[in-house]
Amino acid sequence: AEARSMESLEKQLICPICLEMFSKPVVILPCQHNLCRKCANDVFQASNPLWQSRGSSAVPSGGRFRCPSCRHEVVLDRHGVYGLQRNLLVENIIDIYKQESARPLHAKAEQHLMCEEHEDERINIYCLRCEAPTCSLCKVFGAHKDCEVAPLPAVYQRQKSELSDGIAMLVAGNDRIQAIITQMEEICHTIEENGRRQKQHVGLRFDALYGILEERKKELLQTIAAEQEAKLQCVRGLIRQYGDHLEASSKLVESAIQAMEEPQMALYLQVLPGEQGEKGTRGLITDMSKASMSSRPEPGYENMDHFSINVDYVAEMLRTIEFQTGA
Repeated sequence: AEARSMESLEKQLICPICLEMFSKPVVILPCQHNLCRKCANDVFQASNPLWQSRGSSAVPSGGRFRCPSCRHEVVLDRHGVYGLQRNLLVENIIDIYKQESARPLHAKAEQHLMCEEHEDERINIYCLRCEAPTCSLCKVFGAHKDCEVAPLPAVYQRQKSELSDGIAMLVAGNDRIQAIITQMEEICHTIEENGRRQKQHVGLRFDALYGILEERKKELLQTIAAEQEAKLQCVRGLIRQYGDHLEASSKLVESAIQAMEEPQMALYLQVLPGEQGEKGTRGLITDMSKASMSSRPEPGYENMDHFSINVDYVAEMLRTIEFQTGA
């Protein structure tokens, strides 16, 4: 149980950049995560290649990078990483842990790394050609006798340093990618806003065209309606004239028929005088029969076809409406 507790404590004291136990001084980020100062400075330098170091005569400016644990953006002042607060609590815990543990980190696991071919030999060298750890007997008598080897700790430290640098580069690359993503998201927002504005602009221009068409349509319809009303009034006036004539003629016919029924000749001749004297029924009939009723609309008077319009060329012109290209 004590061993498990120590291993759990070790995991809490591992730097996410170098994957080693935090080294003094430990800095605490605004997001409450911890980094070795050297690792934090490596990440910061990778994200801000133009930042002036503390030894530079130029006045340094602030910079920013993202926490490798939670991606929170850390904004630094002109002091850079050295402006971050040290986490003395973590440093004290590391000191206590090292005092309680007589072995370095992962030493227990290294004690069991024995050569499979020579069971009594520890793996203490690294074959550079085969890229595999091995033991001294394998170099002298075994499969790696013709290979170039190097001390295991040296290779271990070099590869761990390369891995740490690679992690820092990846973190910096992730920051740049995140910045690009943010920039492209802003571009998307701008595209949407510009598209909305241009749609509104095109809509307004077409609404103006609709307004012109509606106004012209109203004017043409009013012209047709005016001529229609004029022709109707003219024809209806003729209808009234013919109606009045018909009514008078009908009454005259009725009077003449009544006169025809008069049996007394003297009275009949008194009602229907001859050519002289006041006109009687017979005179009125003669005048009515001679009245001219030749006024009538000319042939084709009812035709309204002269108001037809041809909009084919206008429609074709409207179909050619296109966006203007900038000069």
